[in-house]
Amino acid sequence: MSTLFGESNVRLKNNGSYADIVLDKTTVSGLVSKNRYYHGFFNAAIKLPAGVTSGIVLAIYMSNANVFPNNHDEIDFELLGCAKRSQWVLQTNMYGNGNEEKVSLWFDPKQQFHQYTILWNHHHIVQHTYARGNPQPSGFNCVPIKADVTIYHYLGPVNYKYAPFVGSLGELEIVGCLMQKANSIKAGDGCLKNATVSSLDPVDGEEYARLSKQQMAGMNWVRKKRMAYSYCKDTTRYKVMPPMLNKSIFVIA
Repeated sequence: MSTLFGESNVRLKNNGSYADIVLDKTTVSGLVSKNRYYHGFFNAAIKLPAGVTSGIVLAIYMSNANVFPNNHDEIDFELLGCAKRSQWVLQTNMYGNGNEEKVSLWFDPKQQFHQYTILWNHHHIVQHTYARGNPQPSGFNCVPIKADVTIYHYLGPVNYKYAPFVGSLGELEIVGCLMQKANSIKAGDGCLKNATVSSLDPVDGEEYARLSKQQMAGMNWVRKKRMAYSYCKDTTRYKVMPPMLNKSIFVIA
């Protein structure tokens, strides 16, 4: 990965195997993958800032970054700071139509590193903590994506008395169907266009095609115990359910 923005607030450690991304009054900061991928696996171990973190978000996401006009798709983890010292909220997005869910965490993300993983293949999109079934947003399967990790402020005041806010990253791993040349991007030209299961994409084999019983059990537990918001149940926002909402599957592992 390379610096996306806020170079002065990106601090590499252990010969680049770990990094801190920092938010303070001077700048936000973030990292971005050097390559683009058609499908892939993205993992990062993250420890979140402590203190009063209201107004702060640390995001891990895969995006096509507006490669084509009117086509911006993302798969997001957004960890939202809270006015209460001990709380962070996990929000997931699969941004094709701004769809999200919010979950209160069942662990303390500030005390030690926790793994956050996205698997996107021909069969489904899986986020460790979440999995979503087809159909996918319009641009997915069509254009290559990059992986980003960023820290910034969102709507609402940030108490910079507690700055700097430091997010620590490690165990970064990206595996996927690599786009070979930057000038080779064509709409609908994903590497699985004419492929079969387990052929071209290294994360598209049978072992990645379905969710385990443990994942299904995890989904039921979190939906019952920890779910704070689900767009699938937001009848105020969605008077008519979009097709994606009718068919999506949500799983927490």
